Amino acid sequence: MKKRIILCAATLLLALANTFACTNLIVGKNASADGSTIVSYSADSYGLFGELYHYPAATYPKGAVLKVYEWDSGQYLGSIAQAQQTYNVIGNINEYQVTIAETTFGGRPELTDSTGIIDYGSLIYIGLQRSRTAREAIKVMTELVQKYGYYSGGESFTIADPNEIWIMEMIGKGAGIRGAVWVAVRVPDDCISAHANQSRIHRFDMNDKENCLYSPDVISFAREKGYFNGVNKDFSFAEAYAPLDFGARRFCEARVWSFFNQYTDQGKNFLPYIQGQTDEPMPLYLKPNRKLSVQDVKNMMRDHYEGTPLDISNDFGAGPYKTPYRLSPLNFKVGDVEYFNERPISTQQSGFVFVSQMRANLPDAIGGVLWFGVDDANMTVFTPVYCSTTKVPVCYSRVDGADYITFSWNSAFWIYNWVSNMVYPRYDLMIGDLRATQQELENTLNEAQSGIEEKASKLLAKDKAAAISFLTNYTNMTAQSTFDTWKQLGTFLVVKYNDGVVKRVKNGQFERNAIGQPAGVLRPGYPKDFLEEYIKQTGDRYKVPQ
Repeated sequence: MKKRIILCAATLLLALANTFACTNLIVGKNASADGSTIVSYSADSYGLFGELYHYPAATYPKGAVLKVYEWDSGQYLGSIAQAQQTYNVIGNINEYQVTIAETTFGGRPELTDSTGIIDYGSLIYIGLQRSRTAREAIKVMTELVQKYGYYSGGESFTIADPNEIWIMEMIGKGAGIRGAVWVAVRVPDDCISAHANQSRIHRFDMNDKENCLYSPDVISFAREKGYFNGVNKDFSFAEAYAPLDFGARRFCEARVWSFFNQYTDQGKNFLPYIQGQTDEPMPLYLKPNRKLSVQDVKNMMRDHYEGTPLDISNDFGAGPYKTPYRLSPLNFKVGDVEYFNERPISTQQSGFVFVSQMRANLPDAIGGVLWFGVDDANMTVFTPVYCSTTKVPVCYSRVDGADYITFSWNSAFWIYNWVSNMVYPRYDLMIGDLRATQQELENTLNEAQSGIEEKASKLLAKDKAAAISFLTNYTNMTAQSTFDTWKQLGTFLVVKYNDGVVKRVKNGQFERNAIGQPAGVLRPGYPKDFLEEYIKQTGDRYKVPQ
């Protein structure tokens, strides 16, 4: 037990260190351009190796046991009864197009249960293996924590299928108290929503059993602990279990605001809340001002508040090449004064990202596509992973023993990181080359989708196994070919920008002069506004004498 408590404390510290980590964007089926439900996720925890998980469908004998290991640390937590039938899971989607994503809000630290067996990551992947719909996933997940105990801190889950999307928020009851308190709210089909490491469910309709589910003690437990003493209709899950502070508002809710600002007409109305001028929270969901495509959501995952009052690409912190990133930690001190950096949706520490597309008008094997990428969404390419896929692409695996501290030239995680870390320091100078390749690849994959799915549908009508094999091969082929192209992009960038100069390029090829030698280089130097600030800081030190 002593060892278990120590492990729990270490896990809590890890959770606190990554409090401002993940982002989920949500689009209902009537708010999307193609009638699909759409969910995105960025796994932004430092130390996380980006890979594509796979849990094959299986049957187990009665009495079989499943060992549970914490997703974040790999620590063994205990064992539970195995289900007799589990479903194929690839990444965060299963063969029935059920998708589960999350963001950690932490909440009240005294509610973490060091004796629980089910952590939030295990809850996701066990839930996916045992559920055919979003509602069934909610039932499976809540029953698991009730029976075996909930090990993690406060968590927001997005639980979706081709017809419904739910946000479920959950937090434990404290050390040695089995179970959790939770509430789940269905996002209306014509709305968009998001959550980003801060509890977003406030008041909810306890009488709407069709669109709102909750643990029977969600309010009474808050009363017992002294978190709430009003009438039931005024109860707010977020206020009771995850009180708002500066970080929750500016680092977390601000990312939700950015999504609403982009796709509704109410961004200006909610900006005062983000800036701390009001405590009136944003709605859980809103109707968008236009329908969103899957590509819109991919692009939104690349957001850095560009063109808004929170834009970080145009001040001194952006450096000479206007990089829209800031090194962690988010808070820092100069003397005795504390300052902060903005935290946008796209961030350098992402392990993997996805945009899940779920479609009710297609058979499950074809309808569910996890558009998957490793590293920072802004610097990656989303490739299609069909939910029926039974084999992980080699480049998305731990090939050559690759992990967070083991490099491999055959690992997508490391190749994408290699390229992005070349671009970060000279962002404005180099991002155009990356963006051109990225857009060409994603446009090609988007355009090929209908043709691939038409062929898969014809195969499915005759032979399901053949259709699944075809989609698995396509998933593997697109991941590998995209990876190969990105490696070529990396070598191109090394040559073009080596030693701070720029090599001349024409029609995609490096130029040579009339006698076949490399053409003269361009020396761009520093941007004008940076040089002006440079002289302002250094005065006459570098002034050439007259």
